[in-house]
Amino acid sequence: MKHSYLTLLILILLGTFSSKAQQDPQYTQYMYNTEVVNPAYAGNREALSFGLLYRTQWVNFGDGAPKTGTFTVNSPVGNNMGLGLSVVNDRIGPAVETNFNIDYSYSINTSETGKVSFGLKAGFDVLDVDFSKLNIYDPNDPYFQQNNIDNKLQPQIGAGIYYNTEKFYAGLSVPNFLTTKHFDTGSIANTSVETTAAERMHYFLIAGYVFDISDNLKFKPATLFKMVSGSPLQADVSANFLIYNKLTLGAAYRWSAAMSGLVGFQATDNIFIGFAYDYQTTDIEAYSDGSYEIMLRFELFNRPERVLTPRFF
Repeated sequence: MKHSYLTLLILILLGTFSSKAQQDPQYTQYMYNTEVVNPAYAGNREALSFGLLYRTQWVNFGDGAPKTGTFTVNSPVGNNMGLGLSVVNDRIGPAVETNFNIDYSYSINTSETGKVSFGLKAGFDVLDVDFSKLNIYDPNDPYFQQNNIDNKLQPQIGAGIYYNTEKFYAGLSVPNFLTTKHFDTGSIANTSVETTAAERMHYFLIAGYVFDISDNLKFKPATLFKMVSGSPLQADVSANFLIYNKLTLGAAYRWSAAMSGLVGFQATDNIFIGFAYDYQTTDIEAYSDGSYEIMLRFELFNRPERVLTPRFF
């Protein structure tokens, strides 16, 4: 069933404008996409690591359904530092938002196998909104008497901390400390509803562990919590099994939102491919065919010992 932008806009108005808090993009394969939300992860894989991820949400919902693409690259610099670049392009309805950030990390060894990393993220956000793409029922509706938003630039500054050993990892981060406003056109005549969508601070907590069940089977649970003022707490829990250090099979649950299946394949020592499918547990599943996500990680200049004993996160 084909839905118009107006249907999607109603969801945006309910979930964004009325709450005055705009959510960052969500990912099912968050355990492979850590740098986007936590700059302390930069250089952590001890290789020149490239990452690509594409997510299409609510397939067959209609024009304007969310689509997100990310690109990351990071590498260790010297013995204790890491440097990276992350780019996120997020499309929903008439809005296109792109983030460009430089990530820097500094690590301190806490034991023979453990280290803690501190990270900083700095960059800018570009926002475009084309209101002409909306199917507006009432052309005189005061909510839509606004000019398009073209290349609106806003700075971003974030920070994070990340701790890991060979088996365990945990990170806490705020990708952007700055609170910015979109669609801030002041009050609309004869209405009492605010029209401002605010970019609030997002808090991310990620953690995971690797259990050795046998020489050829490992169990990898992971979790992600995302909190932002004005929106419900998002909690993701996943359970993956790594088979022969090649094939990853797993499932995930996003609290009150979706159930997911995950598949990953270590094609070579340097290439990892991942795929995820989300089945929505909300009413929106009746109007869509779920959400899909695919990712690719490519690495160069791996240390020899990492080829023999690959990292699991």
